[in-house]
Amino acid sequence: MIYHKLALGIDTSNYKTSVAVVDSRGNVLFNSRKFLNVKKGERGLRQSEALFQHVKQLPDAIEKALSDPEIRHAVGCVSVSVKPRPVEGSYMPVFLAGEAFAQTLSAALGVPMYRFSHQEGHIEAVSRFVNIDKSRPFICFHFSGGTTEAILTDKNEHTFEIVGGSKDLAYGQVLDRIGVSMGFDFPCGEELDKTACLFQKNGASQRLFSKIKVRDGFLNLSGTETQGQRLVGSCSKELIISDLFRVLSQSVCDMTEQLASKYNIDQFIYAGGVSSSGFIRDFLEHRLGTRYSIFFGSPELSSDNAVGTALLGGNMIWL
Repeated sequence: MIYHKLALGIDTSNYKTSVAVVDSRGNVLFNSRKFLNVKKGERGLRQSEALFQHVKQLPDAIEKALSDPEIRHAVGCVSVSVKPRPVEGSYMPVFLAGEAFAQTLSAALGVPMYRFSHQEGHIEAVSRFVNIDKSRPFICFHFSGGTTEAILTDKNEHTFEIVGGSKDLAYGQVLDRIGVSMGFDFPCGEELDKTACLFQKNGASQRLFSKIKVRDGFLNLSGTETQGQRLVGSCSKELIISDLFRVLSQSVCDMTEQLASKYNIDQFIYAGGVSSSGFIRDFLEHRLGTRYSIFFGSPELSSDNAVGTALLGGNMIWL
């Protein structure tokens, strides 16, 4: 196959090393996503440790991405996530690993390098593959291990504004902290989701958590985490997990409805690893799907990945 102007993307988040190659049609030719190693019982990594692990994992991922000579010779740009969000002052040392490798690769291949934010990559990885009307404003929810935000996006007015989300913990942090306390390996989201979905199918449930209050699109989640920690050991893991997903999902619905009313918007994208939850997707589809246009990405493109970053760079050379 003959390739033309491919885009290679690199993303080094706090928990995953990602490298991807895409073409101008949005086809994903290579997509490597490898978790960083977190010791049993730990709830995350220090920035220095995450940076070190990225440096160790990136060479193998890049070598595999460029192992096909036709792909290697067709790469037209290298793009990379260099900070968490596209705002001044946004910074995390962990992204320095990806930026360094991207700059070296760009020089070696003789192609341009483009810098973006991790959050922009998340949004592009979903919005590129769904039937959303980008000529009208929409809100993208970014739910991950460290972020719970609602971003108002208007391509016409170049708007990228946080209009909702959590004021303290992220959804992913709540799931991981409670999950680790119950003996699950970090990150816990995927295993907890499987448990919640299975338990829901069996029809058993019990109300354990208080309703999460949402005001003007914003909420706090530390109280929910505290409740969950107190429940650990006092009732079954399955009951805790199932009701935790129920109360979190309901808070997403409440945020969506409040922001829809406030900004007169009916298009919503849900991105980030937490949004790949089957429980949350079914909950939102059932309660919101008939009133709003709601879009989810494929599970592999909802969690941390470099596909969105690659597509953003490709947009610079495919115009």
